[in-house]
Amino acid sequence: MSGHCKIIHDPIHGSIEVDEPFLKILNRHEMQRLRSVKQLGLGSMVFPGANHTRFEHSLGVYHLAGRMASSVGLSDEDAMIVRAAGLLHDICHTPFSHTTEEIVENVTGMDHMEMARKLITGDMRTHCERDDDLFGGVSPISEVLEDSGIPADVVCDLIMYPKAREDIMDRFSGGGRAEHFSSKDFAHQIIHGPVDADQMDYLVRDAHYTGVIHGKVDIDRLISTMKVHNNRIMIEKGGTAAAEGLMVARSLMYSSVYYHRTVRIVKMMLMKSVEASSLDVGRIYLWDDCDLMNRLIREGGTPSKIARSVRNRILYKKVITKFTEDTSDELSSQLSEFAEYGKRKQLERDIADRAGIGMSDVVVDIPPRSVLLSNMSIGKTDVPILDPEGRVKVLTRLSPVAKALQSRGTFGWSLMIASPEEHRDAVYRASKKLLSL
Repeated sequence: MSGHCKIIHDPIHGSIEVDEPFLKILNRHEMQRLRSVKQLGLGSMVFPGANHTRFEHSLGVYHLAGRMASSVGLSDEDAMIVRAAGLLHDICHTPFSHTTEEIVENVTGMDHMEMARKLITGDMRTHCERDDDLFGGVSPISEVLEDSGIPADVVCDLIMYPKAREDIMDRFSGGGRAEHFSSKDFAHQIIHGPVDADQMDYLVRDAHYTGVIHGKVDIDRLISTMKVHNNRIMIEKGGTAAAEGLMVARSLMYSSVYYHRTVRIVKMMLMKSVEASSLDVGRIYLWDDCDLMNRLIREGGTPSKIARSVRNRILYKKVITKFTEDTSDELSSQLSEFAEYGKRKQLERDIADRAGIGMSDVVVDIPPRSVLLSNMSIGKTDVPILDPEGRVKVLTRLSPVAKALQSRGTFGWSLMIASPEEHRDAVYRASKKLLSL
């Protein structure tokens, strides 16, 4: 640890040491906004304890990224870059976390990781106009990083990986700032990988605050068995059971918390409120949860009514649910045509028109196209395991548990349609007709 250092007490990881320049970054207004952005969005409507925020999650990822960097032998310089990426990876998360993300991407053409680069470099506003008296003229975070010898562009590349992968590899292979990152390709896996700091923190943290017991992960064992082999982070054979535990936790948390059907309905309702409003969605990344909710209520009309319904837990009711095991290949293929945001909105409009109601009174939720068309969820489940002889096998080849989890549906359902109670029958008939169910 260099210079001034503070200990921050965290319910998940215990004592987290934060030194400079990370203390300075932690106290920035861009980071402080995350104290008012709930990690699980509107998940507290189903899991009342889920009031934790993106701020504490970011702190946890910073901590785990540092531990992983140490375990795999990164140099102090490279560890600083990785820790910075861990701390800043969610800095542009929109209000209620993933709830509003799809709308923002549709309007701006950027996801929260791409926006993070612009925020860190000061290429877009970092605060609302109301705070000009507090933050006007404040230099961007990139300057804080650069002043401490941390290349801001490499930090942003790590946050944006895999979109920035080619750029990163160009730098490593001889141009630009490659000399700042001797650790080459594997460092990104600490932030985006089969066993990364982000995933380990959110699984354990979300399980803790939801009260769900599925998210138990042996973080200490995983980190202590990490090794770099052929420029990739691997888990030694002795960590196989811990890697299996991570896969189990991830699979169960997705189906029981992240894609819980009522949680999804609340999310879709808030999206409806935003879509019906006149708000400048391009500015939403500057707001926190309260800002968004208050602006929607002040809008009046439909946006206000839906937002107030959400706040008072007057929720749309499930009209049709097709569970994964009851979905034929033919229906999966048909539904995949509507998985993209614009197509899904058109389907909602068509159902509403046929039912004779407003578009805001119909929500259609469909998993991503890749989920519908494939029973295998590869990627996060393909953890490389290194045996004592130096041979590498992916976890799914060694573990029947991991293999089974790979083919387990993350969602548990392939279609969900919901509407206010009074429109259920009309929406049911219209949906059945339009989708030939």
